[in-house]
This record gives sequence, C-alpha cells and structure tokens, in this order.
Amino acid sequence: MTQAEGRPGHGSREGEPVGGPGTELDELLCFDLYAASRAVTATYRPLLGELGLTYPQYLVLVVLWERRECSIGYLAESLRLDHGTLTPLLRRMEQAGLVRRVRSAEDERRVLVSLTEKGTGLSDHREALSCQITESLGLDAAQVETLRDLLRVVTRTGGPASH
Repeated sequence: MTQAEGRPGHGSREGEPVGGPGTELDELLCFDLYAASRAVTATYRPLLGELGLTYPQYLVLVVLWERRECSIGYLAESLRLDHGTLTPLLRRMEQAGLVRRVRSAEDERRVLVSLTEKGTGLSDHREALSCQITESLGLDAAQVETLRDLLRVVTRTGGPASH
C-alpha cells in the first residue's frame, strides 16, 4: 500500500479519487497540465455541441476565420497537428459543409482549405463563446494573460520539436 492509499480522502478505498495535496501525482507538473487541458476542453464541449462542432473543428475554424484560406500545411503547423490527424478532420468538416478543399492552381501538390458560407456564419458565435469560456474558467483578464504567457513558454521550450 502506498502512502497516499493509506490516508483517508486520498484514494484509500476503491472508487475514491486519487491525488490531492501531498501525493506523488500532485507533484507532477505534467499531470496538472493534462488535467487543465481536459477541463478546458470539457468546458468547450457542450457549447460547441450546440453548434454541431468538436473542439478540433472549432480550432480549424478559428484559423480560417482569420485567414479565409490556407494550405493544409499551414493548418497543420498552426494547430500543431500532423497531416494524418488533420486530413480526416477536414474531410468531416467538408462533409458537414463547413469548409472546402481544392488543389492549388500553382502547385497541385498543395491543398487549400477555405470556409463555406456556413463555416463563415459560425463566426457570429465566436465572441459569446469566448466570454462563456472565460467566465467558466473563473480567471480574470490578468490571470488569463499570465497563464497564456506561461503556457507559450512551455510550448516553445518543451517537446521533441524544440530539441
């Protein structure tokens, strides 16, 4: 039995949550990042569900609302997704009438992605969605900015791509 398992309120019985102050899991930064990521995504899920979107689809739309049209390579780089993940996602979005994919006239190897009228129309929900998410997180504007800055430092300096 581990130290955490023997303490009340720290997973001492089957079905109880494990973790919390003083546990080994509590000391792992990676776990806090993972749990925070899941919490934020779970906050988005019902709001995006009302629009018929998944979180990754929403991220694609955010890029396209800004750019209007871009290559799959640009989307993959912006979203930090590989082509094998992005291609089926874009296929589903095209089937849903949100985007269209066409081969570039200048270079047939490049596929360009652009918004349809339906995809463009969803941008009307962007501001309300952002306000709801910020409110749900319980952070003020300064905390959001600090957190974003710290996460960007981690993203820039961490992972295999940076070494």
